[in-house]
Amino acid sequence: MASWSDRERGEPAIFEASVKTRKLSLVTRALPLVLLCSLIGLLLRVYPGYVYDAGDLLSYVQAVVSDTADTCPQVAALAPSEHSSLLEELEEDYGTEAFRLKVFESLGGAIRIPTVAYDDLLPPGQDARWEIFSDLHAYLENRFPLIHSHLRKTSVNTYALVYHWQGTDDTLKPMLLTAHQDVVPIEPLTADEWVHPPFSGYYDGGKGEWIWGRGSCDDKPGLIGSLTTVETLLEKGFQPRRTVVLAYGIDEERGGISGATAIRNYLLETYDENAFSILVDEGGGYSVSDHVMMASPGVAEKGKFDVRMDITTPGGHSSIPPPHTSIGMLATIIKQLEAHPHSAHLRRESTYFQSLQCQAAHDPRVPASLRTLVKQATTNDKALDRLELVMAGRDRMFAPMCGTTQAVDIIHGGVKTNALPELAWLIVNHRLDAFSSIADLKARVIQTVTPVAKRFNLSVDAFGTLVGDLEPEDAYGQLRIFDAFGTALEPAPVTPMGESGPWQLLSGTIIGALESSNRTSYSGKKAFIAPGMSTGNTDTKHYWKLTKHIFRYGHMNRDDSYNGAHTVNEAVKAEGLLEVIRFFTRLILNGDESSLLE
Repeated sequence: MASWSDRERGEPAIFEASVKTRKLSLVTRALPLVLLCSLIGLLLRVYPGYVYDAGDLLSYVQAVVSDTADTCPQVAALAPSEHSSLLEELEEDYGTEAFRLKVFESLGGAIRIPTVAYDDLLPPGQDARWEIFSDLHAYLENRFPLIHSHLRKTSVNTYALVYHWQGTDDTLKPMLLTAHQDVVPIEPLTADEWVHPPFSGYYDGGKGEWIWGRGSCDDKPGLIGSLTTVETLLEKGFQPRRTVVLAYGIDEERGGISGATAIRNYLLETYDENAFSILVDEGGGYSVSDHVMMASPGVAEKGKFDVRMDITTPGGHSSIPPPHTSIGMLATIIKQLEAHPHSAHLRRESTYFQSLQCQAAHDPRVPASLRTLVKQATTNDKALDRLELVMAGRDRMFAPMCGTTQAVDIIHGGVKTNALPELAWLIVNHRLDAFSSIADLKARVIQTVTPVAKRFNLSVDAFGTLVGDLEPEDAYGQLRIFDAFGTALEPAPVTPMGESGPWQLLSGTIIGALESSNRTSYSGKKAFIAPGMSTGNTDTKHYWKLTKHIFRYGHMNRDDSYNGAHTVNEAVKAEGLLEVIRFFTRLILNGDESSLLE
């Protein structure tokens, strides 16, 4: 998957705090309260109608916060009661140097096994490059012996892994925790740019406490974190009431073609549809500011459609060229596409708007004027339009989060400098807005590019149907539009929130894990939950039939990523890995005794 920054996981940039704002001078801090309130009031009145006549500004702001909080209610921190002594004991163990070093090496060792998922992999059994996954499996068996002696392990399609931890109460729906074993390749030309070799798994405890290497952020912390949690619970003799299933894909980075699809089929055959109470996969994380901590579990995921366009024209010698070659025509189509991007709109039903509401309600850094505008937009259409303009201007992720995106990623044409190209083609990657569909996108693509085809006297075959009245035999050439890989994907169903038990369980668990952390930067800060949406596609796109309670959440602080994923110097803060384990521990223990799950 792509790197999970706050923007990429669906967290709107509701404000842009400058260094000057964050580090107010002593002189500014010393301004009398009356003068400060006057200045704020003057600034607010730059936006007529945003702020009502409110007498006392401080009372007004408090009222706004209280009213807005109703639009984003939060659950209380959730901690196990029956297993409270076990949790306390585990927390003590997690703080020991021996445990920390063991966990850091567990991740480092996994990183040192380069389980790269190449785009051109043949199915398992037909490509020797899969064999590296056997090395990882042997490593996991050695590193987590209790899991491999107590849980039922199933190898699916040779290399995907499913572990079944049987609970004592068969009436409870199992929990499903997933991750993926594979990583993206490195660019060989950048190998020398890494601070530490890309598959070193090096832990620089004395220089910043980072664990370095490809997969350190995406997604071996999910793999090692969940396995470590279960192994540690087994060491303590814990026997769950609720069955726990662990599932680890092998090619999420190329769409889950061989891994997640096989896992899905196995789980459907073994457990049936809607058999799981909750599914937690990789995805959104959390951010920590001077005042609050905000977590953004992904409850939605955009669709995907790779559209290929081929232009075929007569060949010939390039010394006698036509006015436009197939490559020139293709360039015109690209220009047409980029001149007509998909429009983005703010909808009240969207996770983006819901996240805005949560930030306005619970983050004190949000300017009062913007907080008020968000509140007004909840019921007022003109305010919603105004908010759309404001966010489109200040948040570069507004369009990707609130509309369909298009990117021309591949183009090819021609074979020789003195031969006219008979074929030129491109592939456009689309990420579908949650309120769109494949059918809508197809119609828009046809509408956008057919005028260009008509200009060049090209017949148009769009998704198997002849468009227009120009027959191929009467045309100069042909434009063919089709699904590039046969992997079109509709937007994911939105996970239930609000009063939904699994949502409340996850939210309470996250808040409990954050507010109980012993990291000094978290001390005394309140945590809140704001729903997010994934602009990329995780393995969960194959798991829709397993449960409607799918959450894409990795419990990783955005500041615990050194340089992001899929790039040079991928590294994770070692302390961040411990937080992942603390989260999984609370999730399993809470889920085991909570009535919030079926």
